Amino acid sequence: MSDAASRIVDTVRAFAGDALRDLWVFDRHGYEHLYLREDVADAIDSVDVAKFIDNERFGYVTRDTYEALYYAEYGYTVRGFDEFEQFRTFVGDHPVGMLAGFDRGPAGRDFATLNDQLQVVAEDVDLTTFVTATESLD
Repeated sequence: MSDAASRIVDTVRAFAGDALRDLWVFDRHGYEHLYLREDVADAIDSVDVAKFIDNERFGYVTRDTYEALYYAEYGYTVRGFDEFEQFRTFVGDHPVGMLAGFDRGPAGRDFATLNDQLQVVAEDVDLTTFVTATESLD
């Protein structure tokens, strides 16, 4: 695992501990998982991950739309499912998407803090390794 990937995983693990289920990075052309808990790997064995990540790419359009419509800068999206919560953000000048799943807990999480921490990490690491090293969906 690259230094950039390790820093990202360490940041998200520090935020969520064992509640981290999965962590993915993607750009407009490919994706890569940085962390995938064994029970989650089993659960998504029959899921078309490429299609799932492709759906998350709509976030590029959503991000641009929000930035054009609102007076504040778009930060992140959180979705709640019956078994987990999903967090998505974009980092870097050539935005790289980050998608993470977390076990639902009894208390809410401070996703704004996680987003801020990932933005800081992104300033310090070379995100082009994810842009050029991701799997092609073509």
